[in-house]
Amino acid sequence: MKVLIVNTSEKTGGAAVAAHRLMDALNNHGVKARMLVRDKETDALTVVGLRGKWRQQWHFLWERLVIFLHLHCNRQRLFEIDIANAGTDITGLREFREADVIHLHWVNQGMLSLGVIGKILRSGKPVVWTMHDLWPATAICHYARGCKNYRTGCAHCRLLPGNGSANDLASRVWRRKQRMLDGQDISFVTCSQWLRGEARASALLQGHRVTSIPNAIDTRVYCPRDKQEARRTAGLPADRKVILFVSQRVTDERKGMNYLTEAVRLMVSDHPDMGQQAVIAILGGHSEGLADQLSLPVHPLGYVSDERQIVNIYRAADVFVTPSLEDNLPNTIMEAMACGVPCVGFKVGGIPEEIDHQKNGYVARYRDAADLARGIRWVLYDSAYATLSQQAVTKVAHSYSQQSVALRYTELYNETIAQKHYKL
Repeated sequence: MKVLIVNTSEKTGGAAVAAHRLMDALNNHGVKARMLVRDKETDALTVVGLRGKWRQQWHFLWERLVIFLHLHCNRQRLFEIDIANAGTDITGLREFREADVIHLHWVNQGMLSLGVIGKILRSGKPVVWTMHDLWPATAICHYARGCKNYRTGCAHCRLLPGNGSANDLASRVWRRKQRMLDGQDISFVTCSQWLRGEARASALLQGHRVTSIPNAIDTRVYCPRDKQEARRTAGLPADRKVILFVSQRVTDERKGMNYLTEAVRLMVSDHPDMGQQAVIAILGGHSEGLADQLSLPVHPLGYVSDERQIVNIYRAADVFVTPSLEDNLPNTIMEAMACGVPCVGFKVGGIPEEIDHQKNGYVARYRDAADLARGIRWVLYDSAYATLSQQAVTKVAHSYSQQSVALRYTELYNETIAQKHYKL
């Protein structure tokens, strides 16, 4: 079986990491998988980049320009919206023709247009689409943030000036997506049970199969090692508790940095000795600018792309905190857990599916900085830490290993192929 995985980027972003890991998992378990990407970042032979760099750039810029104009030339929400009005036709590529299954992932920002996706669906190829956020089930947004319009039909969009109108950009893109999906066979996959429930509630996906398969992780790479050695390599203090926060862009409001800031303030206020006992390590872009906002010493590690360095930083931590306000199934949680690091996060999205409360971490009440602080303190000082750490490793090995995820996807591919052949 040959599978073509389609994603905008090869390595950058959570969806790219998940798609690349799935490709490796499939290849390691007997399925011939390749990736087709717009942004090729390595010389891997299993990854094919789209040709025509300037054409790809134009697709990206044209989409942003149209969105910018609909936002009345305001940049504030420019990258919260995708309308897929431009993209590359991949159906003529050799990799597409040779594939038995086309597996779409995150294909936004000028990678594929709705017209191209429609052509893929009409090509006769079995199609699987893994949702890393809600965009395939909404008109233009990736995260609904409380909006339920997609359950009946997107319009009056909160992301548009004046909350849009009955015939706004969201409404028009919604109708285009309806036409694209009408009468087509496609198997949607969500990485979390939470997102599956949201997707199945969408009026856009009614009649389509939606199943849930988690992301995979290579537990041969992400695994526990000596913590003190990891700290020496990462330049972190050997005699302090290390609280780790990770985000590709730490200033992203959705990542909840304000809640971590408040939680740390509360901890230090209630337990002044923590100022001498703990530090915060921040991995991600713009981390340097956060040092003055936190009540504990901060070690800004910046943006790191080397996987070995990232794994080493996880191993150096005592607890990983993810105060995300909306998330699917964060790769960062399973990465930390695979390295034996207990995690603390809010009860939102797919996070409670990864963290088992007080078994391998702590699930705090949503948007409750005080409970987030209690969770961090509990992991660091009040839990049976060694047991917590081992349970984290066990959870990842059982639920997110390459073998288990590759097997579930292989079964889905076979079912999708059989269904397509039956209808023919």
